[in-house]
Amino acid sequence: MKKHSAIAVATLAGMSFTVSAALPFSISSQDISGEKQLTQNQVFDGFGCHGGNESPQLIWKNQPQGTKSYAVTVYDPAAPTGSGWWHWTVVNIPAQTRELPAGAGDQNNQKLPAGAVQGRNDFGYAGFSGACPPEGDKPHPYQITVWALDVATLPIDKSASGALVGFMLNSHALAKAQLTATYAR
Repeated sequence: MKKHSAIAVATLAGMSFTVSAALPFSISSQDISGEKQLTQNQVFDGFGCHGGNESPQLIWKNQPQGTKSYAVTVYDPAAPTGSGWWHWTVVNIPAQTRELPAGAGDQNNQKLPAGAVQGRNDFGYAGFSGACPPEGDKPHPYQITVWALDVATLPIDKSASGALVGFMLNSHALAKAQLTATYAR
């Protein structure tokens, strides 16, 4: 038996094993970086803020197997509301989509893929709303998240609140990728 064990060990030692691990689901942007403050393009135009109110360009890769659609959310957990602030929710992004251009969160849906639906942000309309923390606050974190979902569509319309969208996303998430940028004024 010792002879067979020694042969097996020698054979295994001589073999080269390649372990292939799946790359993590990830998000990036040409417009923002977690290391820098948001630009004026991503700042709200109202409530005392003066910016471009433009959603950032986003790209994602390495989605998990079984992804049937995507969603994107932008959320400020530091907003002084007791419940954070939803700046953008968009669901039902087709599974073959891997990028949204800058400005895709426009209220007219002109740059979103067919079938995508924007929910109501906390400023009260369906579309992207930029950063506008209270003046003098420490920098707020803006969590930009792409969600890989196990369903092709969610029953969301333009009046859906961020809380409802968040509930639905957490019920169907296969994975999520997040980029956090900051802003203060």
